[in-house]
Parts: sequence; C-alpha cells; structure tokens
Amino acid sequence: MNIIITNNTNQPLYEIVYEQITTQIITGKLPAQFCLPSIRGVALELSISVITIKKAWEMLERQGFIYTIAGKGCYVATLTADERNNKRIELATAKISSSIGLMKSLELSKADIISIIKDIY
Repeated sequence: MNIIITNNTNQPLYEIVYEQITTQIITGKLPAQFCLPSIRGVALELSISVITIKKAWEMLERQGFIYTIAGKGCYVATLTADERNNKRIELATAKISSSIGLMKSLELSKADIISIIKDIY
C-alpha cells in the first residue's frame, strides 16, 4: 500500500487517503483479502491524525471497498470485474460532477468544459 500526502491541496486528508486506496483496490494493486495496516500504524507513518485515517477507513468500508473482522483487522473486499468497473465509473463521475459545478458557476459552456477536459487528458 502506497499513500502520498502533499501539502499543495485544499482537499481534506481523509479524502486523499480514501481516493488513493480506492484507486489501488480498483486497479488491483491492493488485491482482494489483503490485510490493511492498522489505523494507528498508517497515521504514524503518514504523520497525521488517527481520526483522519479512521474516517478514511470508515468511508472505504461504507462504500464496500474493505471489510473489518473484529480483533483481526481490515481487509480488501473481493470485487468482481464488473463491480470494480462500476466503482471506477462512480468515483470518476463524482469527481467530475464536483468540478463541473465550479465550471458552470464560471459560466463556461459545455463545449468549453469538454475542450478543457480534452486538453488536460
């Protein structure tokens, strides 16, 4: 598991952790049944609050990416290829939706927004 925290974003740390782990699960870098490190261990390694990591782990579990076995730890859930693809699309849609809201408030047209996305991609 690899998590990189940068200070050049306004995004909450728990969201950064959540997004990086979901990406690793969806792409197969974290395989099914992989035992995640403890919340305290990750917090210590990243020098961030245990509460922040706990919030990320709770989001991961709520969204079906991980599950917890009491007294044993948290594990990556087994997802079919269709489930991984659906989650990939859900995450991308949510991220784009929040950005498009800002673009609309800037009064950019649909064509402008599509052009920006194409240029970035």
